[in-house]
Amino acid sequence: MYIPPAFGDNDPASLHATMRASRLSNLVTATPEGLIATPLPFVLDETEGEHGVLYGHVAKANPQWKTPPIGEAMAIFMGPDAYVTPSWYATKPETGKVVPTWNYVAVHAYGPVEFFQDPERLLDVVTRLTRLHEEPRALPWAVSDAPADFIAAQLRGIVGVRLPITRIDGKRKMSQNRSEADRRGVVSGLAESEWPSERDVAKLIPVSIP
Repeated sequence: MYIPPAFGDNDPASLHATMRASRLSNLVTATPEGLIATPLPFVLDETEGEHGVLYGHVAKANPQWKTPPIGEAMAIFMGPDAYVTPSWYATKPETGKVVPTWNYVAVHAYGPVEFFQDPERLLDVVTRLTRLHEEPRALPWAVSDAPADFIAAQLRGIVGVRLPITRIDGKRKMSQNRSEADRRGVVSGLAESEWPSERDVAKLIPVSIP
């Protein structure tokens, strides 16, 4: 990922927060047959390895796990994003030398992907993923709520994914290259957006406290 110095995010806590907040990522592998990508949720285990380990699963019918990867795999996590119109810049009426852009948060995690079919490991991954997304609900569902034989049959239809992270690229493009006045204009414009993700971007743009 191309990361100009002004937009680099190298803080492990910030990178992990973006990964946890991105509910659906994309697992990408390069293979002799070309690139293969699968959208899937991951759970991040920060206690394993230097940068953490990602766990998830794919359908057994998915050819990605059967096709030997070339080199490392990549998991793509996207945070809030927003279109930025030059009309919001204070610079526009002054010089007119402005163009549109896009603000966004992105994390690319790389590592040697592993696939497994051990029932106990699969159950652990499914349980952890379910707990992650169910706990905020008023009446959370648990894997143990379903009959054990039914869950066992479901597990036979999936393959586990383990991706030990060897390196992470983080990018937080939030108008840091614009003047304070321009950034304030972008914050004001995005704060009035009908899109929740654009209002989230407004909160991430750095501006001085008056």
